[in-house]
Amino acid sequence: MVPLVGTTTELTHQIQMIRTTAAEVFESTEIVVNYRVGTMIEIPRAALVSDQIASAGAEFFSFGTNDLTQMTFGYSRDDVSKFLPTYLEQGILKHDPFQVLDQEGVGQLIEMSVKKGRSARPDLKIGICGEHGGDPSSVDFFHRTRLDYVSCSPFRVPIARLAAAQAALKEKNGK
Repeated sequence: MVPLVGTTTELTHQIQMIRTTAAEVFESTEIVVNYRVGTMIEIPRAALVSDQIASAGAEFFSFGTNDLTQMTFGYSRDDVSKFLPTYLEQGILKHDPFQVLDQEGVGQLIEMSVKKGRSARPDLKIGICGEHGGDPSSVDFFHRTRLDYVSCSPFRVPIARLAAAQAALKEKNGK
């Protein structure tokens, strides 16, 4: 998984390096491992050009939702703790966007990226990594957006599994 990709040239360069190195290792060890090369979608530019990124060879996307949130809002992780409690207390933000996915802004980037990525590569595997994968409302959003997986901290896995099951039942029942 190649992090922080912003351009297709950058991804193409990294894929070539990965494939060349893997081939050398496979040849020297006489062991071949099946693998996929993909990228984190964690900067807004990557979401905007995700069709190009998929066409350039990404076999999967994993949304780095914490970084995508940080960069979309323009919040520094070093400074956010100084003002976020006030924003929440005064109703400037309804939720901590690092705990509950901002579906209007960051979510819009994710939805667009999924559509664009799969328009270029229908078999593209897409998921997220980060704490949003353990938040029930975020998991419901990811289900509706047709992501293939979510990941989160081990202590949040039971919550994520329950939220995924509830999202699937909700869809099945047409609610």
